[in-house]
Amino acid sequence: MFCNQCEQSYRGTGCVNEVGVCGKDEDVQSLQEILLYGVKGMAAYAHHARRLGKTDEGVNAFIEDALFATVTNVNFDIPSLLEMCLECGRQNLKVMEMLDEGHVETFGKPAPATVKEGTQAGPGILITGHDMVDLWDLLTQCEGTDVKVYTHGEMLPAHMYPKLREHPNLAGHFGGAWQKQKKEFAAFPGAVLATTNCVLIPPDEYAGRLFTTRATAVPGGTRLTDNDFSAVIECAKQSAPCVENIEKESTVGFHRTVLLENAGTIVDAVKAGQISHFFVIGGCDGAEPGRNYFSEYAKNTPKDSFILTLGCGKFRIRDEDYGTHLGFPRLMDMGQCNDAYGAIQVAIALAQAFDCGVNDLPLTLVISWFEQKAVAVLLTLLALDVKGISLGPNPPAFVSPNVFKVLQEKYDLKLTGDEPLVDLKVAIGA
Repeated sequence: MFCNQCEQSYRGTGCVNEVGVCGKDEDVQSLQEILLYGVKGMAAYAHHARRLGKTDEGVNAFIEDALFATVTNVNFDIPSLLEMCLECGRQNLKVMEMLDEGHVETFGKPAPATVKEGTQAGPGILITGHDMVDLWDLLTQCEGTDVKVYTHGEMLPAHMYPKLREHPNLAGHFGGAWQKQKKEFAAFPGAVLATTNCVLIPPDEYAGRLFTTRATAVPGGTRLTDNDFSAVIECAKQSAPCVENIEKESTVGFHRTVLLENAGTIVDAVKAGQISHFFVIGGCDGAEPGRNYFSEYAKNTPKDSFILTLGCGKFRIRDEDYGTHLGFPRLMDMGQCNDAYGAIQVAIALAQAFDCGVNDLPLTLVISWFEQKAVAVLLTLLALDVKGISLGPNPPAFVSPNVFKVLQEKYDLKLTGDEPLVDLKVAIGA
């Protein structure tokens, strides 16, 4: 390829010379990368929403505009790029709202549910990812067979929807977050179906039992271009059966509708001094050291506080027994990463009830950081002018020092430190 800016040939996505990417300083490059990652995350949510019959022309037009703004020699202007990043956040809020509506309209009003974790005797299929349409199609195709279906990872919140929960072939949940796949998929004897990210390249040990759908694909696995899951079901029948091994039971399903129905009780308890603080602890998990910060932070939260969790980051904190408070479990699983929309709506409703801003609530957001969907959600929070978010365990590598300084000054964006108990004391004013 040939660079119009410096008239040099190059390979890859940009011409790199002694001053960085040709024609761009590092702050322009940083904002373009933030915008690209945010659009990628939003597009993933929009893809799921479209499969549920939800689309928006304004969202589609913005994706075109945002991608065009990152084309060579189009936009070198920092203020306009920053505004496009914030607009990405606003558009992503709309996309998460569409996806939320699609899930509720298709699968029923969410409710807290008790989930068996482990396996039951008989042939089984483990389904991972975020696409609940795939789960529903799989369940309907398993009807009349003895094949049991288990959720994995971010598919766990499926159990809060009655249409899915009440299907006779949905047997429970198996495993934790995505980074444990190679160990957990190898341990699961049946077929494995990966519907979206995050899926890892499989070792030979289970590659022949791993199936993926549409855009999701890995070397060694079998990619399905439609929702005919007959090969997955046949693989489950031919594989070794699962054994009876229920390890525990857990409660999920504290969707925004559940919490908003109890908003009056919650507000009265706060006014009476019975609830000291709310924490949102979750996000995108990763495998690198330092993420025990979130588990240490969560288990030391005050006994009269509540923790709202969502995304695969919840697997860092969900095995602790936090007990109950005022008849509710202190740890409330709100769902997938896209259910950040629900946490936002709950915060807005509480702020309205107290006649204050969201930033004035006794609320702390401690968000684990990893991939593109996390960028989209962060941009949504910033676009809503939510301040004081703690982000970690590492700063985003694509955010330049100057851009991060702007975000710190404007939104009080913080990085998680090395001492979670110190950060927790600051958050609660202890």
